[in-house]
Amino acid sequence: MRFAFAGIDFLGDVFDTLIAKGWQPVKLFSRPCDRVYDFNDVTVTRAQALHIPVQMSRMQPADLAGLSALRCDALIVAGYPWLIHGWQAHLPYAVNFHPSPLPEGRGPYPLFRAILDAAPEWGMSAHIIDSTFDTGAVIAQRRFPLAHDETHDLLLAKCQIAAREIAGSLADDLPGLWREAKPQGAGSYWPRTTPAQRTVDWSGNVDDVLRTIRAFGSIESFARIGSQLLHVWEASGWRQAHAEKPGTLVHKHRRHLIVAARDGFVQVTGWSAYPPGAGRPPVR
Repeated sequence: MRFAFAGIDFLGDVFDTLIAKGWQPVKLFSRPCDRVYDFNDVTVTRAQALHIPVQMSRMQPADLAGLSALRCDALIVAGYPWLIHGWQAHLPYAVNFHPSPLPEGRGPYPLFRAILDAAPEWGMSAHIIDSTFDTGAVIAQRRFPLAHDETHDLLLAKCQIAAREIAGSLADDLPGLWREAKPQGAGSYWPRTTPAQRTVDWSGNVDDVLRTIRAFGSIESFARIGSQLLHVWEASGWRQAHAEKPGTLVHKHRRHLIVAARDGFVQVTGWSAYPPGAGRPPVR
């Protein structure tokens, strides 16, 4: 099957899996990345090695017509931020990969909130592209349990592995899965996580603090300690009665910071005073 791919390295394994299964790529649509949180180096390099065109600007109706001229059968989307309209006039199939157990968790990037809300399970879905984000009929889905101490980076890896498995299924029988697609019905839309949700609240208990830090992992949460706003990606802690004001730095050993929470203490071990990409020292 001839296909175009729209996405970045976030779910780049989908691109590679389809190629490995014998699908023929005809074009890559990607987008500018900040090279801090988002990357497309691997995907773009793969496309260039295959000598297929790469487009970094937003897909337009003329681009869909161009895919038809290339005898493209399917548009596969994974990590592309723009809604695609009017593909039905040009292509037999258009599928989006979304990192949630649809119909729950529609929206730009639901992984953070999945951990913040302590979801007992999560999933990866592939659905027909519809007129609104993440609402099309589901053609394939994988679900998996989440641990009580789940981290963003572990959850992302689980979603990526599930996406690769789904891509293999699509490659084997996209027409069959398409015919059996199941409408989503009612669900939930989760907007982009706010800076407030990403900020540690020391007045919470130890579990709450650690959950916030785990929810963002290497993407980093924010924590005000003393007069500094730090970027934090790793911490542990324990419960213990104390008389310290929450947020107080009660102990420091080298780069390990012990901060009071409501019902105990949190040891912050992975942190920087600089945001990613801002010339921070190599402390990891």
